[in-house]
Amino acid sequence: MTRILLVDDEAPIRRAVRRFLEHHGFQVRLAEDLASARTALREELPDLMLVDLRLPDGEGIELLAEAGHTPTVIMTSYASVPSAVTAMKEGAADYIAKPFDHDALLLTLRAALRGVPAATTAGSDRDSDDDSLGLVGDSVAIQRLRDQIRRVATTQSTVLLRGESGTGKELAARALHRLSSRATGPFIAVNCATIPEGLVEAELFGHAQGAYTGAVKARTGLIQAAHGGTLFLDEIGELAPAAQARLLRVLQDGEIRPVGANENLKVDVRLLAATHRDLEAMIGEQAFRADLYYRLRVLELSIPPLRERREDIPALARHFLSDLAGNGGPPAELTQAAQKTLESHDWPGNVRELANALERGWVLSPDSRIEPDHLGLAPATGNGDTTPGGSSLNDYFRRFVQQNQAQMTETELARALGISRKTLWERRQREGLPRP
Repeated sequence: MTRILLVDDEAPIRRAVRRFLEHHGFQVRLAEDLASARTALREELPDLMLVDLRLPDGEGIELLAEAGHTPTVIMTSYASVPSAVTAMKEGAADYIAKPFDHDALLLTLRAALRGVPAATTAGSDRDSDDDSLGLVGDSVAIQRLRDQIRRVATTQSTVLLRGESGTGKELAARALHRLSSRATGPFIAVNCATIPEGLVEAELFGHAQGAYTGAVKARTGLIQAAHGGTLFLDEIGELAPAAQARLLRVLQDGEIRPVGANENLKVDVRLLAATHRDLEAMIGEQAFRADLYYRLRVLELSIPPLRERREDIPALARHFLSDLAGNGGPPAELTQAAQKTLESHDWPGNVRELANALERGWVLSPDSRIEPDHLGLAPATGNGDTTPGGSSLNDYFRRFVQQNQAQMTETELARALGISRKTLWERRQREGLPRP
């Protein structure tokens, strides 16, 4: 069983990540600071370390020199991504930015255990030219997408990835990076929707010392951190107007100007952007710049929703159940009734919802045989618009959230709905239902 040393000073994060990793068959030991991590290392070297960059008694990268050749993944906030990139140059295997999706965490850890950065594997365990690129399935739609990715990856053009939440846009972006001439450079993934509006420009472009209150020293931005590699801007439709104008300059001139600086800096990045929003409608509402849209849409890839490639559901289920059984976990199988439930469900949360449902079934099945009620899915109605009670899915979502958000955390709400926290946040915004 793979042993992981998890070092983080926030108890809720330690508990949540430990529970998730143990569900996937890892053996996890916890440490809350450098001192307790050093004690753990003296007693037994783990197979991998997952370490927060900022700890109460120092920086997590101090452990790199003390853990021999143990692969180490650095956890950090978006604000410290440039520092995490520096940590990789000093020997860290990879980094992951908080808040992270659990699927992305699992991808990163498994890639680190194999000795290759997740950014260069695109979630695939195979290196051959005909591998799945992390996009599982043999439907016509997914085969076409893989072919498009292979062709587009060889260019330096900007790419706009379009698709519903949970379809795998980041996996496609990682595959584009892996197959490109920039594969040895950094892959910086940024979710524009999770950065506070007032900090977007400083996060992306960096800032000079004294640029604003609290800017006690200059800081490298995320775009500069991606120099020589690929910058993936997820949910580009959420980018503030001022940041849109600055980003346009990057695409036109290959230059950035940190907030408060007097000089421009040259940057060499390939930009990949993704959205589930209707950018054309946003342009009509003057919420998105038309000139930026046309710069982004040099090449466009559409990621198909799961309901349009239902024939891939059995292969995806085998893939996720195999992942769950890996690293010493018990094997699990779907009953015929559970298989029919999966194939008839409408999957508004797409592949991510399927993965969550299978994980829930794997955890709840007492004898490793997953029955329909273990999956936590509403019975199918023959269309994607209504629930068995006749109300719309949007009505059901609003009612469920309003009734349960007082006593449930966002993580608990997302799990109960069978979606990720990111999808929950996106649907809250779309429904005008922010958390009180």
